[in-house]
Amino acid sequence: MTENSSKAFKQTVTLAMTGASGAQYSLRLLEILVQQQVQVYFMISKAAQVVVATETDWQLPGKPAQLVNYFQQRFQAKEGQIKVFGREQWMAPVASGSGAPSQMVVCPCSTGTLSAIATGASNNLIERAADVALKERRQLILVPRETPYSAIHLEHMLKLANLGVTILPASPGFYQKPQSVADMVDFIVARILNHLGIEHQLFPQWGTPAPVSDE
Repeated sequence: MTENSSKAFKQTVTLAMTGASGAQYSLRLLEILVQQQVQVYFMISKAAQVVVATETDWQLPGKPAQLVNYFQQRFQAKEGQIKVFGREQWMAPVASGSGAPSQMVVCPCSTGTLSAIATGASNNLIERAADVALKERRQLILVPRETPYSAIHLEHMLKLANLGVTILPASPGFYQKPQSVADMVDFIVARILNHLGIEHQLFPQWGTPAPVSDE
């Protein structure tokens, strides 16, 4: 793949997956991003690997190159559309303001990752990528999934929100009358896509009539 081949994609989004419950949100988001011709820079924590194995029947390989092949086959992604970076791959584009995409999503975002981002810890590539988004004044969306929130969690969210970060909790709505867990997952994924400015057809927008079935 040539250096200019990334121009074939509409945009590039960094997607990080950490160890909170809700692996389905990130996996579904990745699927839709691929379908919408978005290039994805993907990172996954060790804890997130455990969550995926616990909550789904997906068998994610551990090495970045193997993950690329796995996702390409599963989502029928184009060559180079999904790039996976290791937790200490410090030469990855996302580690620098001169190479990182202008949009990043951490989904789900564990409260440990939330804390690290709020305090600028940068102990791994996910935290560093988020720190880059903050210092460069770029779009950063965090999708925490925890209940209840402690005062510490809320303080970190407020601090980040005041810095321009979008705090988008994984709290599905029910006004679209979900019929399955997949519908509730799609609700959150749709909200993330809305903030990224990416079109989707996951469910009708508020105030828009639902499509009438021919059956």
